[in-house]
Amino acid sequence: MKTTTKIIIIVAVALALLAVAAYFIVDLNNELQKQKEDNEKYIQLAEMDKKEMENEYARFAMQYDEMKRTIKNDSLLQRLNEEQNRANALLAELKRVKSNDAAEIARLKKELATVREVLRSYILQVDSLNRLNQSLRDENMMVKQQYNSATNQISTLTEEKQNLSKTVAIAAQLDATGVALQAQNKKGKQAKKTKDITRFVASFRISRNVTAKTGERRIYVRILKPTNDVVSQSGTFSYENTSLGYSAVKVVEYSGEETPVTMYVNVSEMLSAGTYKLFVFADGAMIGSSMLSFEK
Repeated sequence: MKTTTKIIIIVAVALALLAVAAYFIVDLNNELQKQKEDNEKYIQLAEMDKKEMENEYARFAMQYDEMKRTIKNDSLLQRLNEEQNRANALLAELKRVKSNDAAEIARLKKELATVREVLRSYILQVDSLNRLNQSLRDENMMVKQQYNSATNQISTLTEEKQNLSKTVAIAAQLDATGVALQAQNKKGKQAKKTKDITRFVASFRISRNVTAKTGERRIYVRILKPTNDVVSQSGTFSYENTSLGYSAVKVVEYSGEETPVTMYVNVSEMLSAGTYKLFVFADGAMIGSSMLSFEK
């Protein structure tokens, strides 16, 4: 009986240990699966951002084609060709860059902002030239009284105006410059350790844009932890046919001039060491980004 009792006890303990081991294995598998899903979501977001930049570079190159068809000034045509070649070269460079190469993506995003600004200046020049040409055509029509010729010219002007409107719509997208992320402690001072962080401060400037629509703009900031979870998520917004969580939202009155913006994200949880990423969104587009790293 004693031997049988010992065997029963040993078997019971072995079964208990197997049950505990099975529980921890299942829990570990679930955690690994969640981490894998989070990583895949971040990779998809980075790829969507890269694809959006590629589409913008391609659209800018096409807009130069449209503008060149409306002018005959050789000097201006040469400059437009140069800028179009530059946009195409940057597009080719972007296609060679991997979506997880954050440094190169950030550099090409800055280049994209420069290309967009140059495009805006040419839009204004071409628009001014078109207005001058139209004025001369109107004077010529009144002198020669050529009704049929005037009708054709007006039809052509309508088409050019529609093309120009499309170009202006692309150039009207907002840009955020000087994007910075700061961590503060409970005294409002810069936090040097993650355990001292009580809030994040996101600051940036919405660039001057004479072609953008003025009025209220809803600005979202999305701060990601090193695990790619959203810090203090308070809601979601639409981006590229999907919903993304945001850390804070603010309505800004935009007048077309450079507008400084500061947004605060309170933190009530323990944070881990690593790199925290900030993304700024407006009008369904990501307009700026930054990051902040902590060793402990």
